[in-house]
Amino acid sequence: MRPRHRGFTLIEVLAALVIVALGMLGVIQAVTQTASNGTYLRDKTLAHWIGLNVVTERRLQPSPPEVSESSDEVEFAGRRWRWTLRVTQTEVESLRRMDVSVRADDAPEGSALATVTGFYGTAIGAAGGGSVDWAGTQSAAGPDDNEPDPDDPPSTDESDPEPLEPEPPTDEPDEEAE
Repeated sequence: MRPRHRGFTLIEVLAALVIVALGMLGVIQAVTQTASNGTYLRDKTLAHWIGLNVVTERRLQPSPPEVSESSDEVEFAGRRWRWTLRVTQTEVESLRRMDVSVRADDAPEGSALATVTGFYGTAIGAAGGGSVDWAGTQSAAGPDDNEPDPDDPPSTDESDPEPLEPEPPTDEPDEEAE
């Protein structure tokens, strides 16, 4: 009598190969999607930086930007980009809104990777705070300015507690501690 050797049949081997192939296909798709997302996020971040640069350049100008729409190309991070700046007048007379949309130079018109909004005007408070007169002027007083306003009457509110002054240390030992 001849001994029987058992092993995998051809059908079993083919079924195992199909299962492994489907698993590998899923892994390849996941890696491809991750790489694609990384590229998209990099491009979106670069476009956002370009938009912030355009807004900052306009805010540093001595005169307000004209109410209009303009665009230009810029090279940034080894690529060509196109930005479009739309300046509109707000309801506050001294304040203008700037919307910058940025896209890759080879992307279709109207598609934007990032849109940045900024404002230019004298109705923006000074650094460190300060009161803003929405008619277009601002005071130079900041939070560290302790000068009283001459137009305000002196405060007679008795509910404000007096500031506490620290007591000087004594050289005598504490009697209660003994």
